[in-house]
Amino acid sequence: MKVSMKTVSFSVALAALFTVATADSASAYDGKTLDTGIYWFGKGNVSQKAVAGAANPYYSPSKPTVIYVHGWQKDSTPQLRRETFNYKQNDATYGVDVNMADAWINAGWNIGIFYWNQLSDEGEVTDAEAKIWSTAGPKGMRYRLVDGTYAAGPSKSAAELFLDSYTSALSNYYGTNIRIAGHSLGNQMATRLTKLVSDRVSAGQLPSNLLPKRVALLDPFWSKYGKDYLGGKWTGEMTRTYVSELKTKGVVFEQYKSSGITDVGIGDANLDLEKMTAFSSMAPWYVPSTDLGAKHVAAYNEYFYSFYTAAPEEVTISWGTRNLTGKVAASAATSDARIKEMMDPTKYWVQVEGRYTQDPSDDMYEVKSR
Repeated sequence: MKVSMKTVSFSVALAALFTVATADSASAYDGKTLDTGIYWFGKGNVSQKAVAGAANPYYSPSKPTVIYVHGWQKDSTPQLRRETFNYKQNDATYGVDVNMADAWINAGWNIGIFYWNQLSDEGEVTDAEAKIWSTAGPKGMRYRLVDGTYAAGPSKSAAELFLDSYTSALSNYYGTNIRIAGHSLGNQMATRLTKLVSDRVSAGQLPSNLLPKRVALLDPFWSKYGKDYLGGKWTGEMTRTYVSELKTKGVVFEQYKSSGITDVGIGDANLDLEKMTAFSSMAPWYVPSTDLGAKHVAAYNEYFYSFYTAAPEEVTISWGTRNLTGKVAASAATSDARIKEMMDPTKYWVQVEGRYTQDPSDDMYEVKSR
């Protein structure tokens, strides 16, 4: 594939914005060896890694559970930086100093993050993307060290490592409500993880309660063009195939767009996927239009922060007048049943209020027809 200078320039810009979207980890790691896995969070933005057979003060096997997975993390390892659930740290310029996990914990949830940042610490987003699907991508499964060098990585893809951590961390789980949320490239991780779990449930290798009920795609990113490691298919195409299958298993999908990262350059807009999910177009107008990075990370921050308040109201607009429909729009606080109802290919939702604040309590969405 011939790469134009326009594509290269966009990739450089994209690298800059993804680098912004990292934050100091609540649980330090030294970056001298590969550290992947699920970290459970407690109130106050503290966390502890899930270790097989070891008790964890921030996890209970009976509670509803949400696990977040991040995306590309260029140059994060030498700085020993990781995303957390603190809004301010994740976006220091426009964020509010809120530990977003606290509301979930107060409501009785387990909340965690799957970290694969050393594997996703690549100079090109497509090199990190490949590791989600295959060990045979352009850079194999190498991972970055704190000194900036790379070391030979594991013999499994990043999504398979996610599966191992998931099944280990939830080995004693007897709850009935699991949600996976993926930001940017993490949407591919979330979708493939759910497919891998589904396959194992169907094969009788995992209990059915481990199949996630809901998957949130937060300003998702896919790159253009077919991939050799996928037999010529696009990553967005594979995601659609998996979503289509998983919907038949009862999994509900919500999708939020907060930036234009897939509209230009190497990004795949993947418009057909919008019709397969409960799709909402966010409007973080408190971020300047020139700051694509902060708009991109807004989807993750606003989604987890939205659990602090009731779901936003849904409206129609007629002759300039907003009319409440009596229903709610999508947010982290919206019920699974309502998200399933919103998975209507003829409709989508656009934010019309709360656009100038990070506070989710003033959000409002207009329902539109396609």
